[in-house]
This record gives sequence, C-alpha cells and structure tokens, in this order.
Amino acid sequence: MVYYVYLILSKKVNKYISYVGYTSNLSRRINLHNNSKGAKFTRGKKWKLIYFRKYYNKSNAMKEEYKLKKNYKLRKELILNYIKK
Repeated sequence: MVYYVYLILSKKVNKYISYVGYTSNLSRRINLHNNSKGAKFTRGKKWKLIYFRKYYNKSNAMKEEYKLKKNYKLRKELILNYIKK
C-alpha cells in the first residue's frame, strides 16, 4: 500500500498556518480537511496542498511525518518556496 506525507497551508489574515499529516488517500484527506471533517486543528479553514512525498511503507511514512512536524526550518523553507511561485 502507498502512503503519503503531506504539508498543507492556510492563510489567516497576514499569517500562514501549516499542518503536516500522513494518509493512504491524499485527495480524500485534503477534501476532509477542507470540509471541516479532518483533524480538529484544521477545521474551519481552507487548505492548499503545497508538498507531498510517497512512501511504500506505513512505518516509514509515520517516521517522516514526525520528522517534518518537528523540523520547522524545513517547513518554513517549503512554505517560502510555495509563496514565491
């Protein structure tokens, strides 16, 4: 089975908010976040997918999700690259 680690972004006034997660069905998961049925933190906001990576093992996906959640420098870099486009 394929798993995805993803980073989504939402803009609140002049501030960007990001969320990292993992899933086996990326489009369904993003849809749940945007319809306020995803994680509690993501409810009530509109999200854009700005980064994802594919893994063929759930354990590896979960490890990478944890690393991305804790690596604020990399998250900021990914967000800045997205904003510049």
